[in-house]
Amino acid sequence: MPTLPDAIEALRLELTELLGERGVSADLRTRERASVDEALMSPILVEQLPLGLADLVAYPGSAEQIAAVLAAATRHGVPVTTRGKGTGNYGQGIPLDGGLVLDTSRARAVVEVGDGWITAEAGAPMILTEQAANAAGQQLWMYPSTAQSTIGGFLSGGSGGTGTIVHGSNWEGFVTALDVALPAAEPTIVHVEGEEAQTFVHTYGTAGVIVRATVGLEPLQDWRAVYAAFETFEGAQAALRALYGMSPQPRLVSADLPFISAKLPDDPAIVKGASSLRAILDAATLDEASVIISANGGRVTDVREGAAQTVKVSMLSYNHPIWWLKKNSPDKVYFHVEVAGEALIDRIDEVHAVYPGGMLHIEAGHRFPIGMLAAEYTGADDVYAGYPKLQELGVRVHSPHQYYVDHGVEELTALKERTDPDGLLNPGHLGAPAGLLTGGLGK
Repeated sequence: MPTLPDAIEALRLELTELLGERGVSADLRTRERASVDEALMSPILVEQLPLGLADLVAYPGSAEQIAAVLAAATRHGVPVTTRGKGTGNYGQGIPLDGGLVLDTSRARAVVEVGDGWITAEAGAPMILTEQAANAAGQQLWMYPSTAQSTIGGFLSGGSGGTGTIVHGSNWEGFVTALDVALPAAEPTIVHVEGEEAQTFVHTYGTAGVIVRATVGLEPLQDWRAVYAAFETFEGAQAALRALYGMSPQPRLVSADLPFISAKLPDDPAIVKGASSLRAILDAATLDEASVIISANGGRVTDVREGAAQTVKVSMLSYNHPIWWLKKNSPDKVYFHVEVAGEALIDRIDEVHAVYPGGMLHIEAGHRFPIGMLAAEYTGADDVYAGYPKLQELGVRVHSPHQYYVDHGVEELTALKERTDPDGLLNPGHLGAPAGLLTGGLGK
């Protein structure tokens, strides 16, 4: 339901008093930019755009200001959609009911680094928290492949990334504690720890707004960025599986078919016409890794040292190869489906055959291979029709063509009834809208 113009104007005036002229905007272009994320990755979602347009955008500069902005919006009855850097791929940051987009990216302080933990405000980029941890001789358990994502955005909308081989998703122990702002007439921040904190993770800001987060650190390792080229994708897959089994385990391993590899940014270590494998490996395992790569028909094309080089490898993992495939194929429209399971290696020909021209980007996951299966887009019905076929092959499927929470929905609904009884937080993003085709998820 559209928000009353009088309430929006009253909120704008109050937020201007709180944040200053540069802290709030009603400019149309600003509102348009703040009203879409990387949902453009999905042709199915693109066909539905625009899904919503913010009436206002606010830029609080601290955790306390985030809570104050939320309180002001609550008093005026204006819905609030919280935003980090807008790097999510699912439309979870789109303000379906208009209202206020609460941009947290200016609340970026790293509050404290301890032994095995770090606390940062919601808008702190993950790369900044990693650097702070490194300066203390530690490293994050994990960070997303878009390393400039905010920690609040990653915890609210992400699920995994660099480091998940060892530690799993961001709701499997990564989060130690959260400070969460709740909608109330006065600024309200609650502190939650352990299992209670997990209930606010991966909820798209529908039950509360993360303003500070404490996440896990571990001792810093001596990482190397390793590139390899293979004559066959099967060789790269076999090497990925073997590299996963090394000790210490890799921080990341990715591999692509030659066609996708050719779409990645030009780099002499990514050989045209070959399947590319990129990995972040502990320096102590380099000799073993070289043997594994050679034994599977590959060759090491480069080994690079330094945090900037390992981050570069991270930025060529997870959704990014498909992003480059789309960017460097202007005459084609591609879709992708998130997939997981041993069938991505053991039955790859059958997996590829589900979609004509199917191409797998594969990652070493926490317990089994994961990946993004891409093909040319011929319509939403054709995409969804492939889901049960993949499941019959033993492939776990998750659709990236949706903008609502589909993980722990019953528990989240009960939580939201307590924390957001008026339904002001990111309305429309909890549970599939009536009549929306989801394709039958298998996650």
